[in-house]
Amino acid sequence: MELKIERLDFEMADISGSRFQKVKAEELNFDNVNLAKTQINNANMKGTELNDVNMSDFRISNANLSGTEIKNANFSNAVIDHVHLFGTEFRNVVLPIEGDGNYKLNGEYKPISFVNCDLSNGQLTNCNLANLDIRDCDITGLKINGGLVEDLMKNLK
Repeated sequence: MELKIERLDFEMADISGSRFQKVKAEELNFDNVNLAKTQINNANMKGTELNDVNMSDFRISNANLSGTEIKNANFSNAVIDHVHLFGTEFRNVVLPIEGDGNYKLNGEYKPISFVNCDLSNGQLTNCNLANLDIRDCDITGLKINGGLVEDLMKNLK
């Protein structure tokens, strides 16, 4: 069955556990939405806005999220695999508070993983990056708190 929807706006909604498969949903807006345990596969969702969104245990693979704005989001234990995030902005992306199931007994939050992703020209601003896992990703032009990752890595040597 093919479903054609012209526009979706989610505000103060709980759509946790949803699955988006082979979706074209450019410029989609999620505002104050629970997307926990949601899966997105083979989707073109460029230009999406995610504001005040719970994305814990979120799984996204083989997708285009270029030009996306992600603000005030909980990404704990999220896995982002083979996703195009060119020019994506992460701002005030925080991990959850103790006791919500995403907090480890030793006081650490479960990590966020980016695997085989295009993070080029992206921005991470005021984000909790503890235990961040970035593997096999293009980080050309990626900025963390205004500084280029390439420059930060040179200073580590």
